[in-house]
This record gives sequence, C-alpha cells and structure tokens, in this order.
Amino acid sequence: MVNDNIVKNKSADFALRVVNLYKYLVDDKNEKVMSKQILRSGTSVGANVSESVYASSKADFINKLQIAQKEAGETEFWIELLYKSKYIDQKLFNSLINDCKELLRLLATIIKNSKKS
Repeated sequence: MVNDNIVKNKSADFALRVVNLYKYLVDDKNEKVMSKQILRSGTSVGANVSESVYASSKADFINKLQIAQKEAGETEFWIELLYKSKYIDQKLFNSLINDCKELLRLLATIIKNSKKS
C-alpha cells in the first residue's frame, strides 16, 4: 500500500536528513550543542505530523500541525545559525533550508484550509 500523505512523507524524509546532519555535526565537526537542538526540533516536525494523522478532533489535528509548524520554524533558525557559524557549507544550507521552507509552506496551507472547512 502506498502512503500518499505528502506532508507526512516529506516531514519523515526531513527528519532523516536532520538525523544524518546531527551525526555529521557530532562526528565530523565535534559540535554538541546546536546539533542536539536541531535534532530535537527537526525530528519533532515529523513526530507531530504523524500524531496529527490520529487526531481525536479537527481542533486536535490543527493543534498538532501548528506545533509541527513551530518546530519547523525553530529548525529553520538552527539551520541558519549553523550556516552563519560555518558548521555547514552553502550547498548543504541551501538544500536544508529549501526543504524546511517547503514543509513550512505545506503546513501553513493545510492549517489554513483546515480552519476554513
């Protein structure tokens, strides 16, 4: 069976990228503080999106996605800080920030449409 929940799939893929980024930061850059922060917020996006699938009500669904949106916003901050502090290069920054912004747009659209209906 194919899972066609785009935001769930993209947030899970993003979480995996964040886990790999965490490993890189710890193993190759010996960075321990920001790496834990981005690991927590970046994986939380997907966890909250997954929780929203089993929401007990429309309000609960919207709440879970709003939490995911906030975590994605925090993750965006950590990506920018890692780049500005030279822990990640331009290519990795562009790739990560684009994925993060795409998730933010998807979440904003779903939240907006859910509130309308």
